[in-house]
Amino acid sequence: MAYGFYFNMQRCIGCRTCQVACKDRHDMHACGPRPRRVDTFECGEYPDAALFHHVMSCNHCENPACVANCPTTAMYKDASGIVLHDDGKCVQCRMCMAACPYGAPQFDEVTSMIVKCDSCIDLRAADMQPVCVAACPMRALDFGDMDELRAKYGDDAVSELPYLPSAAYTSPNVLVTPAAAALREGAQAVTL
Repeated sequence: MAYGFYFNMQRCIGCRTCQVACKDRHDMHACGPRPRRVDTFECGEYPDAALFHHVMSCNHCENPACVANCPTTAMYKDASGIVLHDDGKCVQCRMCMAACPYGAPQFDEVTSMIVKCDSCIDLRAADMQPVCVAACPMRALDFGDMDELRAKYGDDAVSELPYLPSAAYTSPNVLVTPAAAALREGAQAVTL
């Protein structure tokens, strides 16, 4: 059994409510790390230009590079496959940051600690959804068993997109129903 996130890019309006809810839940400062982040991409040229938003956190990969490269076992997978971080074992070497192709582990300058999505494990233990899922006004996010998410969202959901690192590297536990623009080559991140 593996757990992960589902993201419906076609519903996302880029409001960043999930990002703010995550930062608020974990009491992070506004300009610091973004364990749940919303990035905007553009592709094409006038008159065939397009814009889309991608929401990402830790993908709780089957073969997490962060875990494989952590020298102290501070980064580890629990029995359900969720990738977690043990602050007590961390020496802030940032090897996990260098290894993760998705930028999930991030260094918090205020706390001098690595932070990353833990899928709101404490909320889930209380039969609640991760805060990002619960906060999304467009209901573009979901979390659960990957087999159940595949069955629920169908064959249109993918784990790989042209502008992301190859899924073959870490086997991410994430499914995305992409916007048509996200399937085009040449997408570039933009700051709005």
